[in-house]
Amino acid sequence: MLREMLLVYNGLKMDQWSQTNTQSNGEFTQIMGGSFSRKQRQLDEAEKLFQAALLEAKEGFGLRDPHVASALNNLAEFYRLKKEYEKAELLYLEAIEILEESFGSDDIRVGTAVHSLGICYHLQLKLAQAQTCYERALKIEGRVMGIGHPEYAGTMYLLAKVLSLQGKRKNAECLAEESIRILEEAGLGDSPTCIQRMKYLSRELIKSKRFADAEIWQRKILHVLELSKGWDSLDTAIAAELLSLNLEAMDKLKESEELLERCLAVKKKVLPEDHLQVALTLVHLARITLHKVLNDLENANSDVTAYYLAKAKQLSNDSIRIAEGKLNCSRKDQNKINSTSTTDTDKIAATAILLQALNVFGFIDVTAKRLLGQGEQDYKSIEDVLRKCISLYKEPHTRRLVKKAVKQDYMMCLRKLIVLVQRIHPFPQMTGLQELLVEAGQIIEELAEESTRNK
Repeated sequence: MLREMLLVYNGLKMDQWSQTNTQSNGEFTQIMGGSFSRKQRQLDEAEKLFQAALLEAKEGFGLRDPHVASALNNLAEFYRLKKEYEKAELLYLEAIEILEESFGSDDIRVGTAVHSLGICYHLQLKLAQAQTCYERALKIEGRVMGIGHPEYAGTMYLLAKVLSLQGKRKNAECLAEESIRILEEAGLGDSPTCIQRMKYLSRELIKSKRFADAEIWQRKILHVLELSKGWDSLDTAIAAELLSLNLEAMDKLKESEELLERCLAVKKKVLPEDHLQVALTLVHLARITLHKVLNDLENANSDVTAYYLAKAKQLSNDSIRIAEGKLNCSRKDQNKINSTSTTDTDKIAATAILLQALNVFGFIDVTAKRLLGQGEQDYKSIEDVLRKCISLYKEPHTRRLVKKAVKQDYMMCLRKLIVLVQRIHPFPQMTGLQELLVEAGQIIEELAEESTRNK
């Protein structure tokens, strides 16, 4: 029985990394932003202005003048931000050719343009071309600016990200670490840029299952944020939470739980109690509490086990309540004219958190029935969990989310709930539960078929 529980729990425990691994990198987002952002209605006019500037440069300075290269680069940046990458790529190449003719192939202006072309390739996942561009830009920047310059470190960091995407993680980790070292030696060790790179490196190390190495960087991040922002800061709390998840993966449960409880106190202090960040910490605490129960089955008596399972159930219940509240508000606000409706980002986050909480709650419920010998006539809790999960697919205001934004998380949640019921406890005579299992299986099949069609 214990072996079966731990097999299922192992999959549950590693869900904690899904949000971490999918977090967008602020530094790269900043690269994709820049000064050319326009509202949709301004895009056509902006394009005309950039094209006019290019025409004026050609007429005023000649077709191969550096001013033309500058105008080409500006128009290329505009197209890149519009995700019209093929147009941008051709313009970057033309600009580079002019700059090479004017200043030579090793000029810093050439390096800057090659760097921009590398980003264009990077965004298209043309990784070999992006690597070539970043390596060339790095060589030019190192010669002109010096290998201790922050811009040199920035290009090195982007090259690390490309190498990681190519599966060259060891080289990527070395470059990312060197990029951080350069910033630290330049006095920028506590800058947002450096912290962002340390977060990236810790995520890469976790992907490589180098949890102990990741812990070193996560503790460093937490130390920097404690000194610069104090503990009553959301940034510090989130950094501590990421460290706690890594500690949980290494079975350092006591410190992990202590950090999460401290994070929860900070979040409740600086945020509304029904904030999604609070819900996220609650579900993490619920999972760690369950983890402690499963790790200490041989030593704990039934009263202690019952206490911790009840605690875990309450934590996951609170998380479910907050997440469902956000989703229900978004449904009600659809019919209000002047409402401050929940954003799509919040809806996606609420759905992802709800799926984690339902998964944890279902596991807690089945574990309690197996360990504490609770009456087998009462399966309402596990039925409710399955029904809530299925309703996310059936309700119009959440259906599009589980079919697209959180599709993989949703399918994983359904599969794990099915495993909980079928492998841990078959409930052979529970007709209502069996009907829910059939419906869950049908949903998984529909989503899988849709994924196949879209390939």
